[in-house]
Amino acid sequence: MTDSRPLADLLRPETPDGFIGQKKLETRLKHLFGGKRLPSLLLYGPPGCGKSTLALLLARSTGLPFIRVSAPEMGLARLRASLKSRSILILDELHRFSKAQQDFFLPLLESGELTLIATTTENPSFSVTRQLLSRLHTLKLEPLSHSELTEIADRGLKKLGATLPPESVRLLAARAGGDARSLLNLVELAAALPEDQRSPQELRSALPEFLQRHDKDGDSHYELASALVKSIRGSDVDAALYYLACLLEGGEDPRFICRRLILSASEDVGLADPDALNLAVSCQQAVEFVGMPEGFIPLAETVVYLALAKKSNSTYAAYINAARSIRQNGKQPVPLHLRNATTELQKKEGCGKDYKYPHNWPQSWIAQQYLPDALIGERFYQPRGNGAEPSLSQWWRKLRDSANSEK
Repeated sequence: MTDSRPLADLLRPETPDGFIGQKKLETRLKHLFGGKRLPSLLLYGPPGCGKSTLALLLARSTGLPFIRVSAPEMGLARLRASLKSRSILILDELHRFSKAQQDFFLPLLESGELTLIATTTENPSFSVTRQLLSRLHTLKLEPLSHSELTEIADRGLKKLGATLPPESVRLLAARAGGDARSLLNLVELAAALPEDQRSPQELRSALPEFLQRHDKDGDSHYELASALVKSIRGSDVDAALYYLACLLEGGEDPRFICRRLILSASEDVGLADPDALNLAVSCQQAVEFVGMPEGFIPLAETVVYLALAKKSNSTYAAYINAARSIRQNGKQPVPLHLRNATTELQKKEGCGKDYKYPHNWPQSWIAQQYLPDALIGERFYQPRGNGAEPSLSQWWRKLRDSANSEK
């Protein structure tokens, strides 16, 4: 009987030696496979980079009973029943569980009753609760390189008993954008064609829609996103729209694009046009509401607005300056008058003494020290002269100058 499983499943390695990719994690993975006890893990990375394969290999290496489920298919009641007599749970798409559902795992992990190996394509800082994240060892997986993809394609062709010209293999690897699963889908389609239709030119003609969906001109998912943001930053509307179209026509998750636009609105436009962030957040809500393919309309509007807007990265730079100060000098003590005196001991120590409540003074402002003693005179924020920022910072400049003149 012919095995009808997808090629990606047929090629899934049975041992760690057959795993391709993630060279940067080689040392950590070696320790995990060779360790006496497997900790609970979160495997985070883009689609097709080997998260599920790695999770299965790690679970098998323990010799303990395990189960693999997908979060969208499994409610907590069914999951509870499925965990009986299972020591390890492989949970795909953890981000699809709500924050309340994620709390289900906390006591199980705390007691050691369960080892969780979760996978996600979403940034865990936003999609996983802080409590659960603190109980998981996070491994960030990267998209596969071109050479790793060609090696996987060669394995796939061997499994199928088919051949492709080397140039065609390189074409498919470039179109896959670091995603092994997408690559093997392409390999299956190409191998099913007559041999005289397997050249790069013939493949472009025979598989135009599928290739277009993965056509990133040799660039990865992250490189296209980077090009979009940099084009917005450089106020090149046409380039920004082009890279937006590359991402959407290539099948990119629009939520990923929305996140990049929200960050760009804050980092690159900033206080030069404070409405930019409102528009970017509204865009995310609009895309979630109308869905695709119509979601390209608010996305295009937002990309054009951000590209046309005046730019200021002053708030981004100000935070970097403040964080650098902490890394170099450590956190400095908060001045006593700014501390809350919630106990008698704190009152005796002088906490809150001589604090001046600004609203008791004209214009709701009075000169007093806010920075720690060691940082008096430091200037982390440097306003820019673009868009709305000069008017926004005008009052602050006036107060700053007034405070300096009183010294």
